[in-house]
Amino acid sequence: MIQFTVYGEPVAQGRPRFSTAGGYPRAYDPKKSSDYKDYVRIAAAEHAPSTLLEGPLAVMIIAYRSIPKSFSKKKALAAEAGEIYPTSKPDADNYLKGVKDALKGVMWVDDSQVVDAYARKRYSFKPRIEVTIRQLGA
Repeated sequence: MIQFTVYGEPVAQGRPRFSTAGGYPRAYDPKKSSDYKDYVRIAAAEHAPSTLLEGPLAVMIIAYRSIPKSFSKKKALAAEAGEIYPTSKPDADNYLKGVKDALKGVMWVDDSQVVDAYARKRYSFKPRIEVTIRQLGA
């Protein structure tokens, strides 16, 4: 099992942007998503196995978003304790998509190896994403 934490405000995978180059359409990541993926790769590199993981994998992420400044002290403490959940956008699975894309070639060969995935969104005074990777099978 591999576990690591990416500190800082989590960034969800953004919708692809499109442009034309030489008369052909081209899709690319928004800058914010692309930069965050690079940051995740750097954070994951020190926990990476000597050879890329192969076979089926399970991935769990917990995205801890910062507590909104509009929350009262009482409400902020309740959010930190897990009594209030972040139900606003972005979706939890968009955080997972960004992390999965970033870890291709760092932890595993391809995203298709992830057969079990679990994503949570929570509030915290210390924004971060906690990642757990487990190999399944023999």
